[in-house]
Amino acid sequence: MLDWLPPTLIGVLLVLAGVGAIRRINLWRAGQAEEVAILAGLMAMPTRYLHDLHHVVDRDKYISRTHVATGGGFVLAMALIVLVHVFGVNNTLLAWALMAALVMMFCGALFVFKRRLNPPSRLSKGPWMRLPKSLLTFSVTFFVLTLPAAGILPDGTGRWVFTLVLSALILLSLSEVLLGMTWGGPMKHAFAGALHLAFHRRSERFGGGRSTGLKPVLFSDNDAVNKVHGVAKPSDFKWNQLLGFDACVQCGRCEAVCPAFAAGQPLNPKKLIQDMVVGFAGGSDAQYAGSPYPDGKGGVQEVGYAKGGADQIITDGLIHPDTLWSCTTCRACVEECPMMIEHVDAIVDMRRFLTLEKGDTPNKGAQVLENIIATDNPNGHSPESRTYWAADQNLALMKDVKKAEVLFWVSDGAFDMRSQRILRAFVTLLKAAKVDVAILGDEERDSGDVARRLGDDATFQSLAKRNLATLSQYRFSTLVTTDPHAFHCLKNEYGDFGSTALDGVEVLHHTTFLNRLVKEGRLRLDTFKGGKVTYHDPCYLGRYNGEYEAPRELLASLGIDIAEMERSAFRSRCCGGGGGAPITDIPGERRIADMRMEDVVSTGAEMVAVGCQQCTAMLEGVVEPRPVVKDIAEILVGQLVEEVH
Repeated sequence: MLDWLPPTLIGVLLVLAGVGAIRRINLWRAGQAEEVAILAGLMAMPTRYLHDLHHVVDRDKYISRTHVATGGGFVLAMALIVLVHVFGVNNTLLAWALMAALVMMFCGALFVFKRRLNPPSRLSKGPWMRLPKSLLTFSVTFFVLTLPAAGILPDGTGRWVFTLVLSALILLSLSEVLLGMTWGGPMKHAFAGALHLAFHRRSERFGGGRSTGLKPVLFSDNDAVNKVHGVAKPSDFKWNQLLGFDACVQCGRCEAVCPAFAAGQPLNPKKLIQDMVVGFAGGSDAQYAGSPYPDGKGGVQEVGYAKGGADQIITDGLIHPDTLWSCTTCRACVEECPMMIEHVDAIVDMRRFLTLEKGDTPNKGAQVLENIIATDNPNGHSPESRTYWAADQNLALMKDVKKAEVLFWVSDGAFDMRSQRILRAFVTLLKAAKVDVAILGDEERDSGDVARRLGDDATFQSLAKRNLATLSQYRFSTLVTTDPHAFHCLKNEYGDFGSTALDGVEVLHHTTFLNRLVKEGRLRLDTFKGGKVTYHDPCYLGRYNGEYEAPRELLASLGIDIAEMERSAFRSRCCGGGGGAPITDIPGERRIADMRMEDVVSTGAEMVAVGCQQCTAMLEGVVEPRPVVKDIAEILVGQLVEEVH
């Protein structure tokens, strides 16, 4: 006589979950408008979930298999539960299928339980510790409930006791699993995460694509009256950015790879995303059960004091500005996030408010931005001195020749004596290969990378447009630079400003171009006879642009068997030089460059090969004794045999 109770409970909980979903969606809608292809996104979501998301999850085989069993079993089970226990479809085959799905889920939940017995520090605790028990209870409860529908357990004696016990277990487990998705709880990522994949702000990332350029600030004549530049309040984010924050599973994989967190600077990317959720949902971080921010002094910041609200200024009680300025923009967090959340976009958006609206850029930040505006370079050097390094190089100037096969974008290494050695080495290789090359000379300006990462998008856009105007005057088929930061801006960010100057132009990093010359037989190189060599992947070359092979192939062409660091390729540790971090200089327990050099030393290498002037500067800044630091171009020049005729 109580047979109505389980399906009624399930139905009520489904309705409550639906109410929670509407409430959650309304929280996201507090954000700014952003056009998305709703139908196309929903249709693409299964593929993105099963392929793109799972590709990241699969880096941890244990969790990957656990996720397939638990998540796959749950989704299939819920669909069949609605058919069998809510709508009462009397079909033995469906009942058996439901039990099979629950068995699969149960097996996955056992592995979740095992991981939670001794969880790594990166995982959030608190409510997450009871999740395995809820999943196990859910699978066992519905398995038993389905036995009569499968014809295994007959109706009869003790039925009312059986029904009451199962109903209590349904209420206990389904509330945690189902209501937790939409009202907030450990399962929230399943609901928000699926929609985040459907309406992702960077849909280009799916299907093996890459999207790393920052979105430009849109300036207009009415900005002074109508618009705040950057993100001041949670409601200033795009609505699908808020959705993305809600998709966080609190696995802490971002925390584990963050160089600033490891250095003890006041940044934990996982805590930052959770603070963003507090920001738009309201309340405080009192319930946060993960690792807090370091305090820069060997301790941690206390949890429970961050307060949020959709219209509250973020840096007035939710996130300390030093947290935002600690980021090196290395994208290690983004690369590791299984929910494909864009941490760096959010951080730079908030920096833009601090810089453009408040003029609050710490330490040398304001001076650097003033230098860029006044002299077109961060250190305030006279623009006319940009070509001094090339006085003895006999390089053609574009304004004289108008046309060349290759335009060499020199970047701000032109003003630094150490970087000038890299530039000269590269030019020597170009001449040996008889490449038709020219430079812009004093017509070249800063690429704007530093200004943009420091939040000054106005200066970046001004530089980009002026550089594009200069480039449009000349004809060249390839643009090459030794600076991965300038390479990234030119290749991925200049395209937003409507110029055709780079249309049809191949923008390359110098290691990619040199590798091509070697393969074409235009450079003859002797075998390297030095000691053991390791290679450091620059963030803006690797994670930002996917170039991992060319530098390694170049070293291999010299007979070098690279001693790879544990943190290499897409998991390379940042040198600490990106995102304006050396300029803002937020204190930590130690320097990121020192940690990276420890990675180098652990390989036993006598030399570390690099492909970035900034990385060279940061790594050479580590106190000796340490391995020698050389750009790949410098290593190649040392092995150059003769010109090919």
